[in-house]
Parts: sequence; C-alpha cells; structure tokens
Amino acid sequence: MSFDGEFDELTHDHVFLGSRHDENARRTLWVVAITAIMMAAEIIAGYAFNSMALLADGFHMATHAGALGVAALAYGFARRHARDPRFTFGTGKVGDLAGFASALVLALIALGIGVESVLRLMQPGPVAFGEATVIAVVGLGVNFVSALLLAGSHEHGHHHGHGHDHAHHHAGHHEHDGEDHDHPHAAHDERDNNLRSAFVHVLADALTSVLAIAALLAGRYLGLVWLDPVMGIVGAVVIAVWSWSLIRETAAVLLDRSDPGMEAALRDRVLPRTTQPGRPALRLTDLHVWRVGPGAHAAIVSVAGDVEAADIRRRLSGMHGLAHLTVETRPAA
Repeated sequence: MSFDGEFDELTHDHVFLGSRHDENARRTLWVVAITAIMMAAEIIAGYAFNSMALLADGFHMATHAGALGVAALAYGFARRHARDPRFTFGTGKVGDLAGFASALVLALIALGIGVESVLRLMQPGPVAFGEATVIAVVGLGVNFVSALLLAGSHEHGHHHGHGHDHAHHHAGHHEHDGEDHDHPHAAHDERDNNLRSAFVHVLADALTSVLAIAALLAGRYLGLVWLDPVMGIVGAVVIAVWSWSLIRETAAVLLDRSDPGMEAALRDRVLPRTTQPGRPALRLTDLHVWRVGPGAHAAIVSVAGDVEAADIRRRLSGMHGLAHLTVETRPAA
C-alpha cells in the first residue's frame, strides 16, 4: 500500500553526545595519566628492587590503564566523527561500545585474579607483608584520586530540539488534550556508559587494594596467611558481578533494546484520552524507541486515523529524552 505525501528536507544534524561529553573526556584523560604514571613507577621499581609483588601489581595496573585508554580514545573518536554522515544516527553509542569492550577486559581480570588466588590457596608461598602493604596503600591512594575525578562528572541528560518527520499528510487532526503523561525513565538512560566503565575499573582496582590491605595486615599480625588468597577470590567474584552488570547494560544499548517507560510516555502523548464526535479514534500501528546516546532516544511513530503528522509532532514536542523523531500518518483502515 502506498500513500501520497512529502518528506522534510534533511537540514538537521545527528549529534547525540552526552551533555558533559568533553568534561568526561578530560577527566578520563587525567585518570589515564595518573594510572600510567603509577604503573610505570611500580614496574621500574619492581625491576630495580627485584620485587615480584611490585611487578605483579604494576602489570595488573597496566590492564586497567589500557581499558581506561580505550575509554579516552572513544571520547575522541565520538567527538571527531559526531557529524560524519556515514554514521546514520551519529556517534552517541561509541561510548557504549567502548564500555562493552572494557567490561570484557574487566571480566578477564576477574578470571585471572580468581585463578591466581585459587592456585595460591592450594600452594601457599612466602609473602613480603610489609612491602606488599605499602604497595597496596599507595595504589589505594591513586585509586581514590582517580575515583574523585570520575565521580565529579555526572550525566544530566541531553536534549535536542529537532525532529525528523517522514510524514504522509491527510486532512484533519485532533487537538492535543494538553496533559503531560510522561512516565519516569530509568536512571541508566541518562548515564554515560563509557565513563561508568572507567569508574568501575577504578573501583575494581580500589577493591583489590582494600581487600589486599586487610588480608596482609591479618597475615602479618595474626598469622592468617590463607586470608590473602581468600580475599582475592572474594574480590574476583565482586568484580565479575560488576563486569556482568556493565556487559548487560551496554549490550542492551548496542542491540537497540526498547525502553518501556519511554514507549508508555509516547503512547500517552500520541493517543488522546477523548475522541471528537464524528471522528474515529486514532490507532498506533507501529512504535520503535531506542537509545542513540546518553540521555537521547530516537523514535519511529506510525499512526492510523484522521490526524496530521504535524499534530503528532506537537504532541511529542519538548518530551524529555526524545532527540530524533520520525512520524508516519495514514488513513484509518
């Protein structure tokens, strides 16, 4: 079935970066620099003092530095290509892609810590408690500074004022009842998953430092040497849980999972509560809502009934989180 109609000229852009994209990028770069300096210092000191503990912690920090570096590169790529027409819906989801990759690295780190901890539990060896404790305390301090840098930047949502109507025009329309039926949306829709992945890496490193300090002190003063690998296993499990949560959330964005809250809000705005006498009720024939960037969603709305596309746009005007809109109207069957 075909309909006569017209399409709006494509004069708008598709920049769906977070409202604090550049600030988040700067903070991430600072964390990368701090982590890289600490990593290099530990590796150099490890070779200089023949300390396996220093070397192990240095190379462990190198994996986090690499993941944080990916996050920083993702911010740069997204900004440089934000207006590249090859990316149909912009580069707002590059951060989610980086977050997904970072979460996989975090899962491998958890696996490595878990395996090494089990091996040490089965075959315990001598531990340099004093030296290792100093390393863990210094590492915790670095993680604390990094966490403060990343925690100071929060995504507050992103608003765009343009809509893109693929509309078929027919005579007549219903007036909007003027009520706002928006539903609250889940907080994760506003999140910058790239920043969140960096923050989780810092938290994971901080957790391993805290558990290590507790285990090392217990081993040194209470003789509980076995507590060191046990704490490693606990840390691995917690990190794995964080990793799985981040994988699920970023994968959902990358696979364009719908947002039930956003869909419900759209339905309430599009379909009026009352119908004017003599006019058939509107029918929502198709609806797709997906995230295209931090706090930004795209929607395709298809409505059957006596209504103009411009009227549907007015009903959805100013809707929080709606950054890109495609509307189709057709006669009632």
